[in-house]
Amino acid sequence: MEYKKNDVIKVTIEDMGTAGEGIGKINGFPLFVKDAVIGDTVEAKITKVKKNYAYARLEKVLAPSPFRVEPVCACHRQCGGCQLQSMDYEKQLLFKQDKVKNHLVRLGGFAEEEVKRVLEPVVGMESPYRYRNKAQYPIGKDREGNPAAGFYAGRTHSIIANTDCFLGREENREILETILTYMKEFHVPPYEEENGTGLVRHVLIRTAFATGQIMVCLVLNGHKKPDGYLPHQEELLKRLSQIDNMTSVSVSINTEKTNVIMGKEVRTIWGKDTIRDCIRVRDMEKEDMPFTGEKLEFAISPLSFYQVNPLQTEKLYSLALQYAGLTGKETVWDLYCGIGTISLFLATRAGQVYGVEVLPQAIEDARANAERNHIENAAFFTGKAEEVLPEFYEKHRHEKESDSMARPDVIVVDPPRKGCDEKCLKVMLEMAPERIVYVSCDSATLARDLRILCDGGYELRRVRPVDQFGHTVHVETVVLLSYNSRRFLKEKRTKRFEKIIM
Repeated sequence: MEYKKNDVIKVTIEDMGTAGEGIGKINGFPLFVKDAVIGDTVEAKITKVKKNYAYARLEKVLAPSPFRVEPVCACHRQCGGCQLQSMDYEKQLLFKQDKVKNHLVRLGGFAEEEVKRVLEPVVGMESPYRYRNKAQYPIGKDREGNPAAGFYAGRTHSIIANTDCFLGREENREILETILTYMKEFHVPPYEEENGTGLVRHVLIRTAFATGQIMVCLVLNGHKKPDGYLPHQEELLKRLSQIDNMTSVSVSINTEKTNVIMGKEVRTIWGKDTIRDCIRVRDMEKEDMPFTGEKLEFAISPLSFYQVNPLQTEKLYSLALQYAGLTGKETVWDLYCGIGTISLFLATRAGQVYGVEVLPQAIEDARANAERNHIENAAFFTGKAEEVLPEFYEKHRHEKESDSMARPDVIVVDPPRKGCDEKCLKVMLEMAPERIVYVSCDSATLARDLRILCDGGYELRRVRPVDQFGHTVHVETVVLLSYNSRRFLKEKRTKRFEKIIM
């Protein structure tokens, strides 16, 4: 039987896709149903038909899954942010565990038995709500033409008005409504993407959980005027400054027709340039993951890369620290180091740490954070990891007194979603550290990179997912790799790797 668009069918959901959609089959023909939960029997309308599968929209739940729960957010289906809010949280964790396992097996080519041996239980949250310390709200107009804030509907740039996301902090609502009321009262136009007009594009809100400090940054489609960046700017600042714990208000100038949110120019217009937060070290060897008493303080600017879930970040970074196996003598390289969060964690246990990051401002922040925490055994380099490492490696490879710098004991990588650059992977293999700790926010590119590293002489030792983003399909993963000298000599490993990437 052939199926066509707008056909309404009944199907039982038997599996889940990596994007969180339910998967059912009709006479062996796969159907991907957004918002359906594994175990549901649903009525769905087909929206697109491909040769070997089709997409459908959930119309009605005929028999709910035992894993289905009532979402707390009324607009969770329209908003593109929470793909799994209808699913029981414990089942979400199992879904993410399976996602990592399946990517390692199917994309990385690792044997299922090997993956099962090294894969450890996913690290979940105590509460999967109100965990985000950062929110970026697009600003537009509602149907009546009034300023509105919310989130983009999935795969669109249509704003779903919502000032109280249940993943964000409760104070975000007061901040947004203060800004929207000001905009309406003083006729400040929101940005219109279609024609590039209007002034206010986005509102960025960051909250430091440890100190309570709040930062607001308004992204503007315009430069400073004689009376300020915004009409009646002082009135807005007066209102925002009255909100508890408000610490910093800034503007980011972005006049480009682009999907990039933040502009390159950021100016503080009230309060401090940064907010302060702390990350505590946990003992990940113990079941309840208690705090060790150690903590690090960080200064965060509007452009800083800083993990959005601070409580899970403590577990994520403590896990990376545990996997690194440091005794106080090791030389460690931290690639894609950002503002030095992982680097400084490592420096508390290592002999020497070197961090690499492409953003000059991030490196400045990393150095300031090292000084703030009285850490003297961490140095930072500006540039792309795949360029800094070869230059540094070539400079020191023939210097015996600098052998520990050119031959690190441990390399830690925390790359963006696209994973590590091939040149970077090659240099990692040439430098031949005893251990590599890979922190990943995308298990698909992780599996690809692990395959290259393992073909170059490394073995998977430990893999553990960490749920940083409850109710979404995203999952972080920490992996420990160790070099197996019995299987590969360095020269053979490098030669084999060159064949792989050429």
